Amino acid sequence: SAYRLCTMRKLPSALARKLTSGTGGSPVLPDMSEVRSRLRDIVGASTNWRDHVQAMQERKALHTLLAKRQEDLPPRRMKDSYLEVILPLGSQPEIREKYLNVHNSVRFGRILEDLDSLGVLICYTHTKQETQPRSPLSIVTALVDKINLCKKIIYPDCDIKFTGNVSWVGRTSMEVKMHMLQLHGGDYSPVLDATFVMVARDPENKRPAFVNPLVPESPEEEEIFKQGELNKLKRIDFSTASLLKMAPTAEERNIVHDIFLNTLDTRQEGERTVSFRSRKLPPNSVWMEDAKLKGLQICHPQERNIFNRIFGGFLMRKAFELGWATACSYGSSRPFIVSVDDIMFQRPVEVGSLLLLSAQVCYTEKNYIQIRVHSEVYDADTREHQTTNIFHFTFISENEVPRVIPKTYG
Repeated sequence: SAYRLCTMRKLPSALARKLTSGTGGSPVLPDMSEVRSRLRDIVGASTNWRDHVQAMQERKALHTLLAKRQEDLPPRRMKDSYLEVILPLGSQPEIREKYLNVHNSVRFGRILEDLDSLGVLICYTHTKQETQPRSPLSIVTALVDKINLCKKIIYPDCDIKFTGNVSWVGRTSMEVKMHMLQLHGGDYSPVLDATFVMVARDPENKRPAFVNPLVPESPEEEEIFKQGELNKLKRIDFSTASLLKMAPTAEERNIVHDIFLNTLDTRQEGERTVSFRSRKLPPNSVWMEDAKLKGLQICHPQERNIFNRIFGGFLMRKAFELGWATACSYGSSRPFIVSVDDIMFQRPVEVGSLLLLSAQVCYTEKNYIQIRVHSEVYDADTREHQTTNIFHFTFISENEVPRVIPKTYG
């Protein structure tokens, strides 16, 4: 099978064992509800929407606790932020319904929500000061660098374990590596690996704030830290190579031109009179403009995060579900998620926003379908649209799918 193995940028098992050693015996692992409860305690977030303004006002006073320089903060080790969390789908059937899809497997959108919450808690664990019960930092998800899956099916009746730790630190940003495993026959086997990037901001979430430096303790950890640095450089290169800033390469121009030439209808008007407008669809193909789905969400207070903006995990879940539906209708069979790539969180989404989601099949190859989901908020007062996120999902379909063909150069 062309299905990927879960070996990409994986935390070596020896390191994972080291990070867990010293916990003593078999401690009862926290579950996802405890993760969210801890986050509220760390930030001092209100559980009542009507109190949210007062709760945010109280956070302003934490400004004085921010470090003036990164050098003033004590360095941390990878094991200081290591967390294990259980999702007891097997041992607590009552929580199963929330995670169940119609195919009797686990809803991947729910897993995205859980990874987002866990990533934030791992970063708060890295930056925790023993003397401060509340953190002055607002830690938010900047981007999902990559999620790779090695299992097609996530079972709804077997316990899931998440593990993760901070793997690289800049001045105000942190990379978090997380792994998800599922219990089968008494053993936990890998399901996915995820790399998130989080940024630290001041208590009002307005300006960047310094975070504790990270000190690798072994050659293995040095390697992981170095990979984090490379990931950061790749992201910088990628953003500077955007087509909105830079012309396509010669190779890219040739690929696009070949696709264009293959769609010219030479029979209709003859070689001499063929025009840019005379286009035909090659066999077993679909025009890209005919491979779209759209959705709308009203952002209710129930979906807010600890900073009273819309929870990033909720946005990911909604985008994934629209992407899945697009892949499903395009391939006319059940698609399975293979990879999630480069989710950029460009701006926060306020409670009460109208969120417009547009999913588009942008590339296909054999059984694989690449979906891009564009998310924007619409301001009914100003009638302005602003991009909040762009999501990239790779699905594998049960059957081979038609080729998707762009109609315009854009």
